[in-house]
Amino acid sequence: MVTEHRAVAALRVFLVVLFGVLVVFQTLSLPGQFAYMAEQSPQDAHLRWPATAVTVFWVLCVQVVIVATWQLLSLVKNDRIFTEASLKWVDAIVWAIAAAWVVLVGVFLWVGFNADDPGVPLLLFLLTVGVSVLGLLMVVMRALLRQATTLRTDMEAVI
Repeated sequence: MVTEHRAVAALRVFLVVLFGVLVVFQTLSLPGQFAYMAEQSPQDAHLRWPATAVTVFWVLCVQVVIVATWQLLSLVKNDRIFTEASLKWVDAIVWAIAAAWVVLVGVFLWVGFNADDPGVPLLLFLLTVGVSVLGLLMVVMRALLRQATTLRTDMEAVI
């Protein structure tokens, strides 16, 4: 039990740090990087705003996952993880991953059809497979949480 509380506390610290770093990336680093790239490669300057929008959207999806994870940790701390309240936060994670995946597939297809070199499309394919695995894993974990919640509710009704 003590180890669980320490792990939850440590995870919360890292979630706060990660969220803060992502806000910096979202507001300063990514827009600045794409502005710099547009200056260095004027022939690709038309991609500045679409690339900024897509990457900021992906960061937003990760931020949704962080907030939902924080809420799930609160439910764990209060021993309420096996309740209906937890399912809405897991749904938020699943939907954020799904939204990021849809945009990633669109970027993968656009880059794949316009690329001269196979390196970037292969990297995007790898990312697409990774996000697919993560999303499907979350769907399975949601089903397990649903079963555990139902089992706990049934057990409480018997007692």
